[in-house]
Amino acid sequence: MTELALFDLDHTLIPFDSSQEWGRYMMQQDMAPEGFAARLDQFQEDYVAGTLDMDAYLRYFAAPLANYSRTELDQWHERFMDAVVRPQITAEARQLVQQHLDAGHLCGIVTATIDFVTRPIAREFGVKHLLAITLETANGQEDGAYTGGWVGIPTFREGKVTRSEMWLQDMGLNWDSFAAIHFYSDSMNDLPLLRHASHPVATNPDARLKVLAEQEGWPIIQLF
Repeated sequence: MTELALFDLDHTLIPFDSSQEWGRYMMQQDMAPEGFAARLDQFQEDYVAGTLDMDAYLRYFAAPLANYSRTELDQWHERFMDAVVRPQITAEARQLVQQHLDAGHLCGIVTATIDFVTRPIAREFGVKHLLAITLETANGQEDGAYTGGWVGIPTFREGKVTRSEMWLQDMGLNWDSFAAIHFYSDSMNDLPLLRHASHPVATNPDARLKVLAEQEGWPIIQLF
């Protein structure tokens, strides 16, 4: 039996919220309406407080992407990776992921950020399995233009557990298929999936998760 290693992304493997940073980048490129980044900051505050309206957040975040072709968006995102993401990935974060990959563990990133923003970041870590919020495309084509909507179950709170189970089932696996299940997260929003892990790790934890981890005796690590 192999082991399963799951990672949250924002503030866990990277020291920032990728949707917020992408929003600021869109503002810099005149791709989004005035005040877009500030509104994303408010959504982030709601997320930390556990009061995020995911439906409202997704509608707001996805809308500007429908104004551009996938080719344009991919070109902008590659520049975003060079300017914002790659310089901030720490050696410690890369080493953490790599040690699980080298051990032959099944690795996945499970994030409540959209797939367009996070898929290139997952590739940067060498992780081919990404569970993220899936944006809707025209006619359901994988490379089609974005419509401003999304599909499926958002990978948020209990949705991270559900989507992980669906992903494993697609491979003919379940939680019992693994000798150990690791999950790294910074947020109390991820408590449902942390409870499913045999080895939960509070990673750069927020204040509430740090208190819980100390009570539960979970490891606490800092990657940045």
